[in-house]
Amino acid sequence: MPPTDWARIARSGPTEEQRPATTAAVFRLWLLAFVLKMLGSTWDMSWHFKWLRDDFAPPHLLNTAGTVLAVALVIFQWRTGFGLDRLARNLMVSGTGTFLIAIPIDVLNHRINGLDITAWSYSHALLYIGTALMILGVARSFWISTPASRLRTVGLSLAWFFFLENVLFPDQHQEYGTLGFQAYLDGHPYAEPSLLKFAADQIGRPVDTAAIHNFTLPVADWVYPGWIVAVAMLALVAARAFVGARWTATLIGVGYVAYRCVVWGVLVAFHFPPSAVPFALVAGAVMVDLAFVAGAVLGADRTVPGRVVVAVLGALAVAAAYGGGLWLQSHLAAPPSDYAVLPLAALVLAAGWAAVTVRRKASA
Repeated sequence: MPPTDWARIARSGPTEEQRPATTAAVFRLWLLAFVLKMLGSTWDMSWHFKWLRDDFAPPHLLNTAGTVLAVALVIFQWRTGFGLDRLARNLMVSGTGTFLIAIPIDVLNHRINGLDITAWSYSHALLYIGTALMILGVARSFWISTPASRLRTVGLSLAWFFFLENVLFPDQHQEYGTLGFQAYLDGHPYAEPSLLKFAADQIGRPVDTAAIHNFTLPVADWVYPGWIVAVAMLALVAARAFVGARWTATLIGVGYVAYRCVVWGVLVAFHFPPSAVPFALVAGAVMVDLAFVAGAVLGADRTVPGRVVVAVLGALAVAAAYGGGLWLQSHLAAPPSDYAVLPLAALVLAAGWAAVTVRRKASA
C-alpha cells in the first residue's frame, strides 16, 4: 500500500487503499479527544471545590486540548466527507457548534454570577448538549465506517461510555458536595481560604453553614436520583439497544464506576477533594441488561406491544434496583436523595425506553 498522503486526504478524502489507515487514525484521535475532555471535566469538578475559578486553570486547559482536537477532527471529516452520512454530519457539526457557542456564554455567566453557578446552570447545559450531540455523531460515523465485528462493538461501547459520563457530569456536583459539606461541618473544609474569602465577598458576609450548603448541594434532593433513573439509565438502555451485545449496559456502568474509583484515588493522592462514587448505578445497569435478556427469552421483543411491556416492567425494575442500591450506599456515602421521585422517574424512563426500542426494531 502506498504511504498515506494526509495533505491530499485533507482536500479530497482518502482513496480506497488509504481508507483503512485513515479510519484507524481518525477514530484513535477521537478516542484521545474524548479522554482528554473527560479527564479535564472530572478534574474541573474537584478543582472548583478547592480553588477559585480561573479560565486558564489546568483542568480547563486539559479539556480545551480535547476540544481543539475534536474541532479539528470535525473540520477534517466535514471538509472531506470521510466517514459521514447526513445524520452523522449534522450531529457532529451541530454538537460542536453548540459547544463552542456555550463557551463564551459560560465565561460571561461566571463573570456576572461568580460562585452563584452550579453544574446545573443553563450555560453548562449547553456544554452537555453540545458534547452529547458530538458523541452521537462520532458513534454514527464509526458505525458506518467499520464492518460488523468485535472492534465495532468495542468502539460503539466506548462512545456510549463517554455519553454516559457526559450525562452524569452534573450529578457529580452533589457527589462532591456531599463530602465537601461534611468536611466543612467537621471543621476541615476542602476550600482554600482564597475561595472562602471570595464567597464571603460575593454574599457580603462571612460564609456560614447555610452558604456552604447552598454551594455544595445547590439543588433539591429529588434531582440526584431522578436524573440517574430517568436520564442516565435511558442512556444505558440506548447503549444496549444500539450496540446489541448482551451485557453492554452492565459493562458500561461498571466501567464508569471503576473510572470514578481510580480518579478518586488519584485526586486524594494529590490532595484534591474526593467525591461519593455512584456504586448504586451498577444495580440499575444490571437490571437494564436483565430486562433485555428476559424480553428476548420470552419473545416479548418480537412485537411492538411486547417491547412496550418490557420497557414499562424494565423501567420499574431498574428504578427499584437503583433505589435499593442507593439506600444501601447512603449508609456509606451518597448525596441526600428524595426517593419519592423514583416512580415518576421510572415512568419517564419507560417512555424513553419504549421509544428507543420500538424505533430501533423498526429501523433494524
